[in-house]
Amino acid sequence: MAALLENFPFRIYFKDCQNRFIAVGRQMLLWYGCTETEILGKTDEEFLPTGQVQDALDDENQILKTGQPVLNLERQFTSPTGEVTWGLMNKMPLRNAHGEIIGTFGYTEDITKEKEMNLSLKSVQTALVDASRMAGMAEVATGVLHNVGNVLNSLNVSSSIISTGLRQSKADSLAKLGQLLQEHSEDLGKFVTEDPKGKKVPEFLESLAQHFSAERDRLLQEVEMMQKNVDHIKEIVSMQQTYASMAGMVEPLDAASLIEDALRMNNSTRGRNLVKITRDFQPVPNIMAEKGKVLQILVNLIRNSKHACDENGREHKEITLRVIAGEPGRVHLIVKDNGIGIPAENLLNIFQHGFTTKAEGHGFGVHSSATAAREMKGSLTVQSDGAGQGATFILDLPVADAWARPNTTLPL
Repeated sequence: MAALLENFPFRIYFKDCQNRFIAVGRQMLLWYGCTETEILGKTDEEFLPTGQVQDALDDENQILKTGQPVLNLERQFTSPTGEVTWGLMNKMPLRNAHGEIIGTFGYTEDITKEKEMNLSLKSVQTALVDASRMAGMAEVATGVLHNVGNVLNSLNVSSSIISTGLRQSKADSLAKLGQLLQEHSEDLGKFVTEDPKGKKVPEFLESLAQHFSAERDRLLQEVEMMQKNVDHIKEIVSMQQTYASMAGMVEPLDAASLIEDALRMNNSTRGRNLVKITRDFQPVPNIMAEKGKVLQILVNLIRNSKHACDENGREHKEITLRVIAGEPGRVHLIVKDNGIGIPAENLLNIFQHGFTTKAEGHGFGVHSSATAAREMKGSLTVQSDGAGQGATFILDLPVADAWARPNTTLPL
């Protein structure tokens, strides 16, 4: 017993039925900051804060009453010297040779360092999750700005066409004709019927009328295009604001509508190298997810597919967007392209943080999308037959009723 009390690495003690110390280990004496003589026969009340004493009494009186041990209990302690630590406690009944309870005994393992390490690790993990989420939000914002920029380019083209058309207008010719007619106002009839210049006036007026009519139609078409582009910018910004305001809210959602929203946010009116969009939306139940996160994923996937189609160099570029039923209680949102494809050696790394094959990429988009999918009890997977063979990304999410059923197992 003496060897145990001297060498046991945890704070060990023995108490009688009145909760008085009858034996303590060396680590316990060091923590209490006293000698064996000073602690034996006394209770925790003479050493510890009131709240901590009551916790110890409750534990030990329950053990004396029921004989049931208290195991693996984490608790924060304040020592008599003011040191705050974390301990893992185990308390048990102390019995005599006849099996009668004559007190309690137990030990406390100091887990302060482990607790601090776990708290630090949790903080780091939280920071990484936040950073990943912010990166995903940045991806969406970048996509929104990119698409707005494309529409602004279209606005600039339209404004240049209108400006050039107005500068090249035949309005000056009409003014000169008016001046010529004014000069012959006294003999206007004779001038128009007999003068070689006057004879050309009706033909010239008809030509001007045709020109102004065509020019009006062309400029009105450009003005209409400008208005559509302005409305498109409003739609993109409004949609982004709507999704941003709903962050964190899980609700039943229509998968096809979400894909259409993401497609509109990726759309540019005068985009180069136009990509054919094919839709295959099958009837499925509503999914249960966060609008903002699903939008983040779909915007990333559609934009990446457009880039992949451009890089492949094919004349025919196509992205297929599908909504189909998956396993029971699941729905698949699929983005498939005939783009540059993914080599087999990259399929294993595609979702790793920081992995990218783009010279200007940073590897956040697909990684943050996979993270967002897991946070919604879903998954994001990819399939590709290799370089030049296109790629298929599959976003798997739970349906609304599967989320609500308590006995349904959902992958985390």
